[in-house]
Amino acid sequence: MSKFKTALAFSKNVLTTGALFQTSRKVEIEISKKLTANGDIVVAEFGMGHGNITQEILNRLGPNSKLYSFEVNPEFCEVVRKNITDKRLIIVNKGAEELNTVISEDLDHIVSSIPFTIFSKDLRKQILDISYQKLKSQGTFSQVLYSKVMKKKFEMVFDQMEEKVISKIPPEFVYHWYKK
Repeated sequence: MSKFKTALAFSKNVLTTGALFQTSRKVEIEISKKLTANGDIVVAEFGMGHGNITQEILNRLGPNSKLYSFEVNPEFCEVVRKNITDKRLIIVNKGAEELNTVISEDLDHIVSSIPFTIFSKDLRKQILDISYQKLKSQGTFSQVLYSKVMKKKFEMVFDQMEEKVISKIPPEFVYHWYKK
């Protein structure tokens, strides 16, 4: 899909994507940095979009790993189904709050680009609490944010944090939150 068509798709869906553009290549690399191909792991992705982060995650996973990619927009799900054929990828056309109804096993990592700032307080809390519960000990929750507004909300749930500033204009912050 061309950059123009992608920008148009994102702008039409700004209330669900929370963004006008796909994340930058630098964000794709940084947000996936905690994933390792050592062994087989289970990862959830919140906010698959057109699959640019999804592909980067898959590039880092072992051959028997699983990636559950959650995306509420059915059109985005179809784009990814057409563009990424990988037996490790399980596309879930549901919101992140459905994590427990979809995945029975515990997770090694969660990678997220969902727009927490536009979610209700209750939905944010629900997603963060479920995510923390589903993560294995030493698991990570990596999130891209476009402001620091949500930082305190994450700090109330997770045990430790690492912050990386990717760009200043527009601001892109990648947070790696840890469960002890």
